[in-house]
Amino acid sequence: MPKPSLLEPLSFSRGPTMKNRFMLAPLTNCQSHDDGTLSDEEFHWLTMRAQGGFGLTMTCAAHVQATGQGFPGQLGAFSDKHISGLSRIAEAIKQHDSIAICQLHHAGMRSPADLIGTTPVCPSANEETGARALTHGEVKQVVADFIAAAVRAESAGFHGIEVHGAHGYLLCQFLSPELNQRSDEYGGNRENRSRIMLEIIDGIRQACSADFMIGVRLSPERFGLQLDDIVALTDILFGQNQIEFLDMSLWDVLKEPIEENKQGRSLLSYFTELDRRDVRLGIAGKIRTPEEAERALAENVDWIMLGRAAILQHNFPNLYAQSRGFTPVATPVTADYLAAEGLSEKFINYMRSWHGFVVEE
Repeated sequence: MPKPSLLEPLSFSRGPTMKNRFMLAPLTNCQSHDDGTLSDEEFHWLTMRAQGGFGLTMTCAAHVQATGQGFPGQLGAFSDKHISGLSRIAEAIKQHDSIAICQLHHAGMRSPADLIGTTPVCPSANEETGARALTHGEVKQVVADFIAAAVRAESAGFHGIEVHGAHGYLLCQFLSPELNQRSDEYGGNRENRSRIMLEIIDGIRQACSADFMIGVRLSPERFGLQLDDIVALTDILFGQNQIEFLDMSLWDVLKEPIEENKQGRSLLSYFTELDRRDVRLGIAGKIRTPEEAERALAENVDWIMLGRAAILQHNFPNLYAQSRGFTPVATPVTADYLAAEGLSEKFINYMRSWHGFVVEE
């Protein structure tokens, strides 16, 4: 079979067809209001990417509980007061023929106590972060709040949601045998540690319409994760016909695993060799140029996700469509350049924390 082109449409088991293989990564940008409601700055940033040709435009992580906030200026999905802003952005994304997806998130032990005004939570007490263990009832409430946030996203007009299970946030903490020391049905063996994720997905599928899209983001390393656990969970997700796409965040799409006994092949290959049935598999991690995007797609995946490249050029997909060999902008760039690309001063200040990204004039 010929390998797909980045400009080739992609269908899903539910929801609309994506016009190309470019997805916008869910990017922390610190631009929303303190109460989680959408700001004009975040609206402008996202709609520029939809207008720039991304086949799917995803929000930043939107927290499902007020106490699950992970960073200042984070978009919220934990209250009905957020629906108006979510509706505004979903409608604008769709006007540019881009699939509108809201990423749902809980930071868990990575919620700064001074930001949320209380002690952060974790599957188990965590001395390093000062997080306390969730009670059994609170775990059930987390599940309910992810589902409620998905219902809000659907009522706001999004085509679907992505469940954030990566990067050491709460659901990832449950998956980690190092961080999850629970003795109830949400801790212990691999099946139990995956339970909260699967209950959330099942609940969203039941609560939302038949055509509502569900995606999941996973990262297979760091934060005490074991590659075998994430491969096993991925195989379950591929086999259940509950989700439409899996977003694998790898930091570098061509890297080898950290675990020494798994080396000698790419980390990605552990997932592409699985039978994905009707689930679409995509990747993120150091895809910055047209050549890297083409190489990543050729690794037997269905789509690629751009983060840094999309910050630098809102219209990366359109530029690629015009000239597949275009030369993208290289870092560092000026603050004025980023402002012209739709980043507010808050976002630009956040990008200053990325080494070598913003040049000071």
